[in-house]
Formats: sequence, structure tokens, C-alpha cells
Amino acid sequence: MTFDSTTARQTAATARSLRNELATLALPLDLPGAISFRSDTAAIIRQLDDHVLPRLENLDAPALVVVGGSTGSGKSTLVNSLIGAEVTRSGVLRPTTTTPVLVHHPDATAWFESGRVLAGHPQLQFVASTILPAAVALLDAPDFDSISDSNREAAAQLLDAADMWVFVTTAARYADAVPWSFLQQAQRRGTTLVVVLNRVPGQSRVEVTEHLTEMLASNGLAGTQIFTVDEQPLVHGRLPSDVLEGLRSWVNRLGTDKAVRAEAVMTSLRGAVVDIGKRTDELANATRQQLAMVDALRTMAHNPYEAEHAKVCDDISHGALLKGEVLARWEEVIGTGELMRQVRTGLGRLRDRVSGALTGRPVGDPKLNGAVENVAEALIRSHADEAAAAAVQAWRSHPAGAALLAQTDVELSRSSPALVPATSTLVRAWQGHLLEVVRAAGADKRTAARVLSLGVNGVAMVVMIVAFSHTGGITGAEVAVAGGASAVGHTLLEALLGDQTIRTLATAARDDLNQRVSGLYDAEVARFDLVLSALGVPADAPSRLSTLAAQLKAVA
Repeated sequence: MTFDSTTARQTAATARSLRNELATLALPLDLPGAISFRSDTAAIIRQLDDHVLPRLENLDAPALVVVGGSTGSGKSTLVNSLIGAEVTRSGVLRPTTTTPVLVHHPDATAWFESGRVLAGHPQLQFVASTILPAAVALLDAPDFDSISDSNREAAAQLLDAADMWVFVTTAARYADAVPWSFLQQAQRRGTTLVVVLNRVPGQSRVEVTEHLTEMLASNGLAGTQIFTVDEQPLVHGRLPSDVLEGLRSWVNRLGTDKAVRAEAVMTSLRGAVVDIGKRTDELANATRQQLAMVDALRTMAHNPYEAEHAKVCDDISHGALLKGEVLARWEEVIGTGELMRQVRTGLGRLRDRVSGALTGRPVGDPKLNGAVENVAEALIRSHADEAAAAAVQAWRSHPAGAALLAQTDVELSRSSPALVPATSTLVRAWQGHLLEVVRAAGADKRTAARVLSLGVNGVAMVVMIVAFSHTGGITGAEVAVAGGASAVGHTLLEALLGDQTIRTLATAARDDLNQRVSGLYDAEVARFDLVLSALGVPADAPSRLSTLAAQLKAVA
């Protein structure tokens, strides 16, 4: 595809959208490859800023040729020799080129010094020279294999900004591994490339050049133009003018032949855009992995709370609350053992006995109410504490979760301070709701008198006891006592309200309590959800990245 003005505008709009997307892209979890993907995100942003967007917005701007190579390969000497003046230093110390130097024609000053290109390189030095054509600029970059991390990073960034590369190597260094990783990058992106093979002993010229040609071909760079420079003494620190005649002609042709320059620039631009599209696809997949891990961590946190809630429901349904003080207070109210003996003598006498007991001391006795509240609250809090500990342990079992725990200031290993007052409020609200349910049931004319004979509070308390009717979870003597308590309450309510009504009331009471506990646990596990939400990984980020990647790859 040729970049005409319309295509360039459309591609630039897509590139700007991608740039904005990547600026807020979050890959916060320490998953395999995450460090590399974060680095590549920053690299793509720089490449968009330094090369792709400026070039798409001005296809006729001067071509930027980056001169790069290994330490001591003679890059700076080569640039000085081409220009015929010392425009960049080739020092004795290594690394030699520490500050990038951009040599351009004076007519191109506004383009390069405006900040439209290479804006992220404040250390860049500009040198104007009439030796170069106005349509070409040379940039002497730091060494690929510099011992300085910052120099290596700068070299990679400047190569990303290039329309073309001039790779400078020597007969002794051309097979080194580090430069070839950059050359393979040029091949992958379709960057226009020429190679200068420097300091070649005369007797080895043919052999070394042929071997380098074979290596280029085996790395997908067949046809790459090679300029060979024999080993020879420098004149005033520069190579003789005629030695670089081939390379100088290549540079001049780029500057004077618009068609040649346009083809080289467009080839590199198209390759860069397509390559960014492919790398964006990889980032989309990395983001999907991040989201999958977020979901997995969310499930790790939610599962313990769901499990502990199920245990609370089971405990409520199977008599775990009918223990200790609750049973003792219930016995004080209606005398379980005596009433159970009277069950055999007839329901009428049982009802009279219970009614008499409740008339003087309603089932809504403060001590019994308090006992139920204490036991219920303790049960709910205990299971919440177990859930918090299990959720944190699940996160610690995964490196991403462990790192997340180390980074957050939220205390997650125990229940929140709000749980204690919230649990008390929950139990009291449940009891209050139960009163309303009983009052509604007593609105029926056939049962109203019966409910009133015991009082709404009394019936509600009996319903509460019946709701905890099963004896699973208690053992020994408590089984008989709890069973008796349940039987008395159930028999009484059956006589007052009917069997179906009592079943409905007891089930509704249990379900209501279970739902309230579920809401309470949801509030507790929400602390984990907030930590995950703060990571800032939008669920639709992968699809947006994939769409932009497809649009960029279509440029091919």
C-alpha cells in the first residue's frame, strides 16, 4: 500500500488512537513476560512520537538516516569523513559516542529542531552542514553494545525513529550477536538498511565480504547493500574522501532523487506501522492475560466467602444456634422438659401451659433475645474471619497475588473493623423484620386472635427457635434438649397458625437471615474487589487494542 495523503491521514488517526490507548494501558500484575510487555509499550509510544506520527503527518519531510553499530566500529569517524569536518566526537574512551549528534542541512533546521521528531531525546545535539542535501539528515547514535544501559537504550530508541539505518561494523566484529539482534529487528520491520564493513584487511576483503553477505541472507536480509572500507591510516582523524565515494553517492542520491527517497521512506514507514500492529496484538493478548488473572484473583477471594456463607446457612438450618445460653434462656421461658411430658396428655393442655408461661413472660424476653443475638453474631463473625484468612492465603499462593498483597495498604487478612457493628445491626434488623412477618401473618382473621393471645413478640421468638429446629451440629445432651425446644415451639405454632403457615414462617426466617449474611459477606469481600479494581485494567482494553492492531496491519 502506498501512503497517499488520504491513507496517511487515516493511518495517523489510528496511530494517535493507539498512542492514547497505550498511554493509559495497565499491565500491573507480575505475570510472565509482563516486564517485557511494559517495556515494549513504552517503546511503541516513543516510536509513534519520534517517527511514525511525524512521518505520516509530513511524508515529504527530510529522511532521517541513523548511523549505528558496535563499540569502536568507527561510526563517528565515518560521519565526520562524510561531512568533511569534525561534527561528532570519536573519543578514545569507551563507550565513544555518548551524546547523539544529528547533522542536517541548514534548510532542515526548522523540521528537526521544532520538536516534531525526536522530542523524547533532550540530549540530542544538532549540527547544520551544507555538505548534506536538504532532504537527508545523519544521526550518529550511541553504540548498540555500549557498557552503559542508558546508551544502549538511547541507541534502540533512535533506531526506532529512523527512516533508514546505516549499520557500521568491522571485520573483527561483524559476527557479534548483539548487533544482529538489531539487524533482525530491521528485517522484521522492513527498514531500509545498508551496511558499512569497516577496517577490512586487504587480504581478507573478499572472504569477509562474502561471509557477511551469507549471514545477511540467512537472516532474511539478502540484497542488503554493503560498502566495504579497507583498513588504512586516517588523515587528520578522517578517512580519505575517495574511500567513502560509494556511501556518499548513496546519501546524495537519497537527497536528490525524490522517487528513491520516497520508496525508502515509505518502505520503512509501512514496515514500522505493520510491526507496531503486530506488537499491539501481543499487548492485547498480554492484557487478556492480566484480565484473566484479575478474574482468577477475584474468584480466589470470593470462593472462601461463598464457602463460609454456605457453612453459616448450614449452621442456622441444623441447630448450631440452639446451644448454650440460647437453650438455657429458652428453658427458663417455657420449661422444655415439663412441656414435653404434657405433649402426650393432649394439645389443649399443652397450649394452656405454654400460653400461661408466655402471658407472664413473653418469648421476647430480653435475656433470650440477647442470647440469640450473641450466638448469631459470633457465628457470623467467626465464619467471616475464616473467609478473610482463606482468601488472603489463596492470593499468597500465586506470585501475582502475593505481590498485590505486598503493595496494598488495605488489611485483608482479617475482617474489616466495620464487621462488628454491621453484624449487630444485621441481627437486630433480622429480628425486627421477623416481627413484621409475624404481624402480617396474624392479620388473617382466623389466626389473629391466636397470635394476639401470645403476642407478636412471643410468636416471633417461637418462630425464631423453630427456624433453628434441626439438631445437626450439636451433640450429646444438647440434642435432646434442643429437640424438645423445637418440638414445643413447633407444636405450639402449629396449633396457633397451622402447619403450612409455620413451615412458611420458619423457612422465610432462615432465608431472610441467610440473605442478610450474604450481603454482609459481599461487603467484606468487596475490599478485595477494590484492590483489583484499583489495578486499572479495563475489560474492553483487549478488544480496543485488537481493533487498532488490525487497522495498522492492514497497511501492508
